[in-house]
Amino acid sequence: MERKIIHIDMDAFFASVEQRDHPELQGKPVAVGGSKERGVVAAASYEARKYGVRSAMSSRLAYQKCPHIVFVKHRFDVYKEVSRQIREIFYEYTDLVEPLSLDEAFIEVTQNKFDEPSAIKIASEIKQKIKEKTLLTASAGVSVNKFLAKVASDLKKPDGLAVILPHQVLPFLEELPIEKFFGVGKATAEKMKNFGIKTGKDLKVHSRLELAQRFGKFGSYLYDVVRGIDNRKVKPDRIRKSISSETTYSEDLMTLADVKSSVRLLIGKLCQSCVKYGIKGKTINLKYRFNDFTTFTRSRTLGGFTNDMDIIIDLTFDMLMELESDMKPIRLLGIGLSSLNTERKDNQLEFDFNINKKQ
Repeated sequence: MERKIIHIDMDAFFASVEQRDHPELQGKPVAVGGSKERGVVAAASYEARKYGVRSAMSSRLAYQKCPHIVFVKHRFDVYKEVSRQIREIFYEYTDLVEPLSLDEAFIEVTQNKFDEPSAIKIASEIKQKIKEKTLLTASAGVSVNKFLAKVASDLKKPDGLAVILPHQVLPFLEELPIEKFFGVGKATAEKMKNFGIKTGKDLKVHSRLELAQRFGKFGSYLYDVVRGIDNRKVKPDRIRKSISSETTYSEDLMTLADVKSSVRLLIGKLCQSCVKYGIKGKTINLKYRFNDFTTFTRSRTLGGFTNDMDIIIDLTFDMLMELESDMKPIRLLGIGLSSLNTERKDNQLEFDFNINKKQ
């Protein structure tokens, strides 16, 4: 089976967050970090990049290149929270998520929670959900391995979606300029060009031994990837602590009966995923948002683990009782489980929580 790997890369992430939160910065060249006197640029908006401003550049040089650039202080606590929101979207589709930094990650969807065969469709949905949830844009690359997905995500920035299909891999790599190979920096690219390597086609002329002698282990790595070979796995680095299902409705839910009907559907979807992946939880979490954007969360914690649909429905409906006297149009509903059995250590026992179900 061909693997299906997606690489998601947020567009000018730190700077885009600042422009989102400060509308007066939109359309202006923005540098996060430093000042015109001293410091280093942590991130630059696309407007600043047009003047040659880049991350890791001294802010003094950035000011010389773009005298009207706006320097803003970084807010890493905000960036981390936005990054967390984005990753939660990834985990809706798969637990095989390998974050590389706050603003990019590999996602393997060869097998996924929706049994969706199209990685292109999943990538498109993820991009759309990121935009809806964070008001930010992301670029995505889709292909059969990590190297190709990473290269693809950079092809149509910003807000792009590029795909390298299996039959396109070798022709694509042969035409790819050597400086576009992930991991090849300016110095290495110059060294390779002096050696007569300007494209992937030039690279394929040389044996593994030749490349290893001139470029070390990296040369051996390039020998493989130019032939479309990259067997590195997507390595998840976290234990799932919650699982949820959430929907924003195109038309507000006007009655409690509408809310309960919609909650049943969300719980059904949640429990289907839980059963499929062997996930159970102790805490049931309910979230609802009125059309004035006020948001409320409620939870019930049990004495043991469950993923039983009837139990979750009963306790969720109990949490919804307060809406009988305070019902307003609802635009968003979410239901989830936390305190999961995936958090326990291997040597801990798991006990199911069972109560008598309604007949």
